[in-house]
Amino acid sequence: MSIEFDFKKHKIDAVEQYIKIRPTYERFTSTLRDILEKVLSEKRTNIHSIEARAKDIENFGEKAVKPSEEEPSKPKYPNPLDNITDLAGLRIIAFFPRTVEKIDQIIYDQFDVVEKIDKSEILKKEEKLGYHSVHYLIKLHSNRSDLPEYKPFHNLIAEIQVRTILQHAWAEIEHDIKYKSSITIPENIKRRFISLAGLLEIADREFQSIQDEDNKLRASDRKLVKEGKLEDVAITPDALKTYLDKVMGSDGRISKSSYDFDSEKLIEMGFKNLLQIDTCIKDYIDNSIVETSIWGSRQGQLWRLQDLLLAALGDEFIKRHPWSKNGDKWATNLFSKGLKKMKKGGVKVGKYKTELDN
Repeated sequence: MSIEFDFKKHKIDAVEQYIKIRPTYERFTSTLRDILEKVLSEKRTNIHSIEARAKDIENFGEKAVKPSEEEPSKPKYPNPLDNITDLAGLRIIAFFPRTVEKIDQIIYDQFDVVEKIDKSEILKKEEKLGYHSVHYLIKLHSNRSDLPEYKPFHNLIAEIQVRTILQHAWAEIEHDIKYKSSITIPENIKRRFISLAGLLEIADREFQSIQDEDNKLRASDRKLVKEGKLEDVAITPDALKTYLDKVMGSDGRISKSSYDFDSEKLIEMGFKNLLQIDTCIKDYIDNSIVETSIWGSRQGQLWRLQDLLLAALGDEFIKRHPWSKNGDKWATNLFSKGLKKMKKGGVKVGKYKTELDN
């Protein structure tokens, strides 16, 4: 007569053991996230987010007592702490499929990859519905785990999931609806899931194509700026930075969002391309009095550009500036004072007479 396996005791024992070591897995997870964030930043790999967690105690307990598919009278995980591989779990959510490929290389460079599982390939073979996602089981490299700060994590395993933001949306919806097997889905719902999966794949590819086209355009604009062919270069944050780096020298203090903001202002003022801006400020670019008369010293790129445009356009600058249009009196007063100081310093303002589009 066989003895019935005590699943309840199995769960209690496993949870008691896990509670003791969970703080280590919390630190391990945090350490892995720090490593990934640092390397992704160094590699200039732009992502949506990194999610990181040590497995929840309740979820661990439920997983520990899952019955075996082959022998339901026995647990799937006889030794839960050794058998369950996602006690430390991270999820990297990328914007584009090509970024997922870059992250793959980063993971192989930074960690010992115990196992790599491409969920999309498995689902295709099993003819199940699902989402494209790549899962890695990893350990720290020995050259890292030998260091004192990493020794507590020696031989610990973590799971890293990598997916695009659209794949993540699919996974979250699937999890919420709790349709885990294609067999249980009514035929009409199944068809809709399949259609949606196809649409998400198309959308991912299209987003990647758009990014590729944008990168080509940026590269083309940079080349045109360097060659001085400014008429065909639209005012974008990247093109504006490239132009200002060329005529004023680079300025590492300025954030990308500042170039975004100023590009929008220039377009609102009626500028259509970089040639118009270049023509506008060319008579003032080498005149240090433009800035020193207002501030007493030379300013950063974007403030300097604003002062040069103010000198070139004079009162027309104030009239066209978005802040003035919005009725911000402090802005109007600031620009008016700047003009007065320039005139007092001997700057001939308002030389640029070419009509800009409203």
